Amino acid sequence: MADDIDLEEKILENLSKVVDPELGFDVVTLQLIREIHINSDNDAIVIMTLTSPACPFGDFIKMEVEFAVRAVKGVNRVKVDITFDPPWTLENISEEAKLALGLL
Repeated sequence: MADDIDLEEKILENLSKVVDPELGFDVVTLQLIREIHINSDNDAIVIMTLTSPACPFGDFIKMEVEFAVRAVKGVNRVKVDITFDPPWTLENISEEAKLALGLL
């Protein structure tokens, strides 16, 4: 179990380098990553959302998320699923991002 937590932390660390080109913040800060599941074979399933269903960078972001997870030593296969339930809102982002975007 501790190995799963370490692997999840490494995955999150790598995902913090994946930037949404439209907003200029990483997918972790934007809270686009909803869940990370690691099975007994060290396969990773990432459930994430996008800022909108019409996000022009959706395919790019999904691909970058997959590459970032694949780059983590110890991860075997990777699957990235997109969900819009519940939809993402600006309320999801960190205080730092809200400040930078002029929302505070």
